[in-house]
Amino acid sequence: MSVVLIVEDDVFIREIAEMMIQEWGHQTLSASDIDEALLLLRSPQQIDALFTDIYLKDAVLGGCDLAIQAKALRPGLRVLYTTGNTITEKMTALLIEGTQFLRKPYTQNQLQDSIKTTLAS
Repeated sequence: MSVVLIVEDDVFIREIAEMMIQEWGHQTLSASDIDEALLLLRSPQQIDALFTDIYLKDAVLGGCDLAIQAKALRPGLRVLYTTGNTITEKMTALLIEGTQFLRKPYTQNQLQDSIKTTLAS
């Protein structure tokens, strides 16, 4: 069973994503900000993929910065980014090569396909 860490500051979106991902047979962990996510990433807990919003409240570089730190802590970690906002050149430069991207709003099928692709990469 794969474990997906969901980092999303919107509690409604986070809970819906958790519910859907669990329905597909994966375990989920969740965090509302970078600090919570890093605590989980530094723990011995199995985490196979990071599903993070690019724009997180109170974070200058948000999910991009989180993904960089997460990959440093766990080099084999797979990353799936999401956002409904415009991606700036600065953000594009920070997206880690080989990661996946899912634009909000997404459908259940789009999320399922993206999670499957991310875990298989």
